[in-house]
Amino acid sequence: MIEPEVQPLLEPREGIPPVIRDGKALAAVIDAFARGSGPVAVDAERASGYRYSGRAYLVQLRRAGAGTALVDPVGCPDLSALDRALADTEVVLHAATQDLPCLTELGLRPRRLFDTELAGRLLGYERVGLGTMVELVLRLRLEKGHSAADWSKRPLPEDWLRYAALDVEVLVELRDALHAELTAAGKLGWAMEEFAAVLAAPAVLPRSDPWRRTSGIHRVRTLRGLAVVRELWTLRDKVAQAADLAPGRVLPDSAIVQAALDQPRTTKALTEISPFVGRAARRHLDGWLAAVARARNLPDSALPQPVGPGDGPPPANRWADRDPAAARRLAAARAVVAALADEHRMPTENLLQPDTVRRLMWEPPAEASAEAIAVRLRELGARQWQISLTARPLAKALERLEIKGEL
Repeated sequence: MIEPEVQPLLEPREGIPPVIRDGKALAAVIDAFARGSGPVAVDAERASGYRYSGRAYLVQLRRAGAGTALVDPVGCPDLSALDRALADTEVVLHAATQDLPCLTELGLRPRRLFDTELAGRLLGYERVGLGTMVELVLRLRLEKGHSAADWSKRPLPEDWLRYAALDVEVLVELRDALHAELTAAGKLGWAMEEFAAVLAAPAVLPRSDPWRRTSGIHRVRTLRGLAVVRELWTLRDKVAQAADLAPGRVLPDSAIVQAALDQPRTTKALTEISPFVGRAARRHLDGWLAAVARARNLPDSALPQPVGPGDGPPPANRWADRDPAAARRLAAARAVVAALADEHRMPTENLLQPDTVRRLMWEPPAEASAEAIAVRLRELGARQWQISLTARPLAKALERLEIKGEL
């Protein structure tokens, strides 16, 4: 069968809608979308890499009977009235976990979700970006050139607005096609469980010691050097937050790491590290140098200590030395999950999260029955469809190891 030719999607059907910037215009949009029918497609544009926060700078919506709306959250920061109007409506998002936090900040909290990216993963699509999915499923080509743009810019250029409107232009059509594929594959129930789990997931808590995530920190081998990283990272974060700039635009991680290695004592020595002479960094030279000096003068008791073990199992590459039986359990479990994922045409991580497999195999139930493993998987957050597919095969794999005397 010859695939139909891919057609470029160049213009929104009703043209580029005006940007909604005030309460009066927003009220008209809310009324139109309340009177619309079917699911509502939603997307949000942020300024990641440009601004400190992850807030939305444009929200796009489309619904049958209402058309497309482009809402500027700077002028309309409260979308709770729209949320109430859509309370019983299924919201279609692509990669929902990326957009839900910034939508929640605006008061838009979906109760029913269809995530087209997650649906694609469950259906075994190898590439699940929106542009790729639209092309593979609907035979339409989306222009994706502005995905990494600075959406905090005002006014937004017309070609950006066109791009934004097109992102929701066929999202409901994509949802409908994937819904049919999930139904035909017997995976619709699985997808509904996954979508519900996305909505029910708790907010991500701030990391403890986030400075330890500095790129390249593995090069810093001394506690004094780690103190320099901590002081510079903390100062950079304060500067970035005050200026609403992405931290990397104030000072790149590479500069922080190099300063931790060199520990400069003078402004001249500091500016020999090239990123410190960048426009944003140069404004705070005295502060950077003072931060390095603070770290250098800390008493040993105040230096950051090496990270201790977390609450989970050790890295898998250490299992063979620490607990050979656990390493054999993990290898067997990974083989089972990989075979099942291949059978059901989906990534292994969507069938069962790698961390779930590790935790289960590091501390398995005392009685490794299918029922006991199902209980443990549920405790670890696995969905029922995942448990139904994996609990019994995992139990059989452990039983085989026990019979062979490898446990």
